[in-house]
Amino acid sequence: MKLGVLCSIVRVEEKLIFDALRRRGVDFVKIDDRELIIDLHRRRYDVDLVLERSVNHSRALHTLKVLNDRGVRTINTWEVANTCGDKLLTTNALVAHDVPTPRTLVAYTAESALKAIDQLGYPVVLKPAVGSWGRLLARVNDRYAAEALLEHKETLGSYHHSTFYIQEFVQKPGRDIRSFVVGDRTICAIYRYSDHWITNTARGGRAQNCPVTNELDEVSVRAANAVGGGVVAIDLFETPSGLQVNEVNYTMEFRNSITVTGVEIHERLVDYVVAVGQETDRRSLGGGWSAGKQAVGVGPHV
Repeated sequence: MKLGVLCSIVRVEEKLIFDALRRRGVDFVKIDDRELIIDLHRRRYDVDLVLERSVNHSRALHTLKVLNDRGVRTINTWEVANTCGDKLLTTNALVAHDVPTPRTLVAYTAESALKAIDQLGYPVVLKPAVGSWGRLLARVNDRYAAEALLEHKETLGSYHHSTFYIQEFVQKPGRDIRSFVVGDRTICAIYRYSDHWITNTARGGRAQNCPVTNELDEVSVRAANAVGGGVVAIDLFETPSGLQVNEVNYTMEFRNSITVTGVEIHERLVDYVVAVGQETDRRSLGGGWSAGKQAVGVGPHV
């Protein structure tokens, strides 16, 4: 198996993954999306499997689509990245698979958005459909704030502000949960504590180990399967009626979770990559799937 690792910058997570791959003797090449040139007229590539670790959503999405369309298997797939990269599509998938999630309404004009907010009742959370690290989230406490915020979004006028994703505000007990799903198993989870209503560790949230209960495992795996499976991180809320899934992340960050959980997440991720690679080799030998052994060029030109 020849593995490609698509990345932008090499963070702590990628360094850990690279070290784990080397220890396993996996033949891999780093594909830097900042240098990548994709020839859409080429049909074959000299990698059998690609692990996606890019921090740029559009680069990841487009590269995965090209690779998947040409028979290259990827972790995660384009379908998973496309669904998880858009909060509206994520919520739609969760609801379609009966995964508990906060009530969410979608509107396309400021006038209809105000009506939607009135239906949910204040406070609500306004989110951009595409975004990460807790950026551009807004808790809207009253109609005056809603009118001002919606006006700003309409005036900005970009694609990201053309759809209003409106979610009920869930009162959290000073924390939420992030679980890590690899394949069909929840390998570990953390509580994310914060005095702020946004608990992302990228925004200063404090991580603490969270026991993986049967409920947490069941809801997390169902959420992962709803978006297409693979290697994902699930954000969940604790509510009086049980756990609710807020978001699903397809390029999971885990540097702050290894020590507190005692689980070497990168090792479990590489276990999964190796298993998928072995399955890919068997398919190729059996004639059912070809990764392109007559490939030409990967990175920076593919």
